[in-house]
Amino acid sequence: MLRVALVSNELPPYRIPFFEALGKVSGIVFQAILCSQREPNRHWELPRLGFDHVFLKERVTERNGRYIHNNPDVIAALRRFRPGVIVTGGFNPTHLYAFAYAAMKGVPHVPWTDGTLVSEQRLHKLHRSIRKFVYQRSAAFIASSDSGIRLFESYGIAEDRCYKSCLCVDNGHFAPPPGVKKQYDFLFCGRIEPVKNPLFALEVALKTARQLGRRVSMLVVGTGAQEEELRRAAAACSDQVKVDYQGFTAHENLPSIYHSARIFMLPSLWEPWGVVVNEACASGVPVIVSPHAGANELVDQGRNGYIEALDASAWARRCTQLLSNSDEWQSFSQAALRRVSEYSYANSAKGFIDACHAARGALGRADIAPVRPPAGSQPVTERE
Repeated sequence: MLRVALVSNELPPYRIPFFEALGKVSGIVFQAILCSQREPNRHWELPRLGFDHVFLKERVTERNGRYIHNNPDVIAALRRFRPGVIVTGGFNPTHLYAFAYAAMKGVPHVPWTDGTLVSEQRLHKLHRSIRKFVYQRSAAFIASSDSGIRLFESYGIAEDRCYKSCLCVDNGHFAPPPGVKKQYDFLFCGRIEPVKNPLFALEVALKTARQLGRRVSMLVVGTGAQEEELRRAAAACSDQVKVDYQGFTAHENLPSIYHSARIFMLPSLWEPWGVVVNEACASGVPVIVSPHAGANELVDQGRNGYIEALDASAWARRCTQLLSNSDEWQSFSQAALRRVSEYSYANSAKGFIDACHAARGALGRADIAPVRPPAGSQPVTERE
């Protein structure tokens, strides 16, 4: 039996079925070691968990809008579990403690990233050096996207050592019922923060209304620091754009939200992936996304949606076209369902487990550098 420990920051609801799938794989004993149930800006409530897990004593600080986890008790958790492979999902101090433990015990280490070439292009030189140090001493690599594999390759990692474990949702849970009524033209779902660009989404809706010559409707799902500013801007154009606010919505209630909309917008300025695109596609909702979102690999340009630079007029032209042609919208909807079908928990689990088996087989490889950390060195916190 291969014992696999995963060290990760927190537990978003869409990850739970994936971890449960890992726990059911024959020949694998899986444990998730989690720094926190949720970070301070999250609002989800976790259900009863059906996989082996440990929540560490929470030690989280905020720096420049990022949450830094520093859980020394990860070492004790690893000692208790005695893993044969250690997978780490980041470069916070907690992850680096786990990496150091793997090195000291001779346990194969596997980095797992949701990052992409785009999301990490502005990393400080120091953080790139830390990644290079860790990657040179790791046995296999897991990426959540094709662009994540390209990211590993940019550090000199051979493609045959990289495995894709796609980010996914329960596609069946989001499947649209027949004859569902569309209440809104647009859906924006995410934190109402500048990085998510909600004011841009409102501008697109307004320009679309002018092109269509009618009032459009938009549903905003989420909360955040920019909510009051968004409400003021929406009130100023309420004669052309009707905006409803849902606030935070529990994961199990999301499908009906997506089913109520005709177009999903993700205009983020920075988005390593964007699982909301999975949810929209699984709901049969055409999507329009910025080029800064890793999930744009789910978009077949001009078939189930569009990847567009952040030009509100260009977005509005795309939206006007879809909202004016019901046959084209239906074609996009069906294409979205087909495209997302391969992004499943089964495929994701296979990529993850294949990487772990490859890591065990890589013990003693000549191209994996030994770990000789500088005397007295300390883990460095991450700022992505």
